[in-house]
Amino acid sequence: MDLSFTKTDAEFRQEVVDFISENFDDDLRGKMATNRNSYLPKEDHVKWQNALAKKGWLATDWPVEYGGPGWTPTQKYIFETEMANANAPGIMPFGLKMCAPVIMKFGNEEQKKRFLPRILSNEDWWCQGYSEPGSGSDLASLQMKAEDKGDHFLCNGSKIWTTLAQYADWIFCLVRTSTEGKRQEGISFLLIDMKTPGIKIDPIQTLDLPVSGMQEVNQVFFDDVKVPKENLIGEVNQGWTYAKYLLEFERGNAYAGRLKRGVEKIRTIAFSETDGNSPVIENPDFRQKLAKLEVEVQALEMTELRILSKLGSGQNMGPASSLMKCRGTDLYQAVVELALEAVGTTAVPFLPLRPGQNEEPVGADYASGVAPRYFNARKVSIYGGSNEIQRNIMAKLILGL
Repeated sequence: MDLSFTKTDAEFRQEVVDFISENFDDDLRGKMATNRNSYLPKEDHVKWQNALAKKGWLATDWPVEYGGPGWTPTQKYIFETEMANANAPGIMPFGLKMCAPVIMKFGNEEQKKRFLPRILSNEDWWCQGYSEPGSGSDLASLQMKAEDKGDHFLCNGSKIWTTLAQYADWIFCLVRTSTEGKRQEGISFLLIDMKTPGIKIDPIQTLDLPVSGMQEVNQVFFDDVKVPKENLIGEVNQGWTYAKYLLEFERGNAYAGRLKRGVEKIRTIAFSETDGNSPVIENPDFRQKLAKLEVEVQALEMTELRILSKLGSGQNMGPASSLMKCRGTDLYQAVVELALEAVGTTAVPFLPLRPGQNEEPVGADYASGVAPRYFNARKVSIYGGSNEIQRNIMAKLILGL
């Protein structure tokens, strides 16, 4: 694989570096550096995404006709690498990277004109309504009902693990519109305004919440929620097809840039002395683990570049998205696990403290964020379809087993 960059690529890289320097201001940099789980409030994400939108760089995966930048796969790789190197905020994916491609592919013209510009302008924030208390990896078993009432659907049920639902203006949902035939054949894809009467959001407290300070996931309840028929994407009972298409985008994210930065953070930690103890890098077993992890991240980077080249020729990601999701999340967990090993007992003070105790961290600065990231990373091998499911998909569609 030829990994050399052209003069044009080098100029583009400098343009990205200059953009980051001008727009990733001290306020955002400080918050990203000191926040123990790299969480930002909604207004800060909007601030950053508005700067990207003004430059025309927000919707990196969108076609030019809808407002995308028209980048080559190499330009996209350079952009994501430099954003990771700078520790810039990630893009909130639910509207831009997940729902929008479905609207472009299966929505009608009215839906495209109504929803896409507001996603691109950050006027509408989205959340995802897939998982339910009894339906996670086995998503086809979902039970949230949408009854046909003529000019609208009447929705009853709940969705769970709904990330940042408390900030969302809209939610895209898979709903049960039929119980006949195969389970997959009775599912439809609805767009629901979160301000509709009958919607209730209950927060879910995760282990990292007392430390990160950011409440992330929720359960959303729907009690006789009326959804206009014009908010149905495509055809009734065809939502499973649209959901699979969306999951290609949810699973097919590039991981290598952020993982490489994580490895560098581990290196920094590993060379640090802890309370007079020798740096952990002097432990040969740890050095072997770090070297192995770095090689695996580099191998993933090569795989991602190969897949990006495929997309640049106009092909869909297809089952390769399962490969990226499975390997990327496995390595993400490996990175945070090794980081936790590197900081050792200095991670302990970042666990929740009892009322009345000093709530300021007392461990080494470099350990800040490691424990909450470790807790939060337990989920990454599950969302978007568990890695066990991804391996089944790869066995069937890639290996032909």
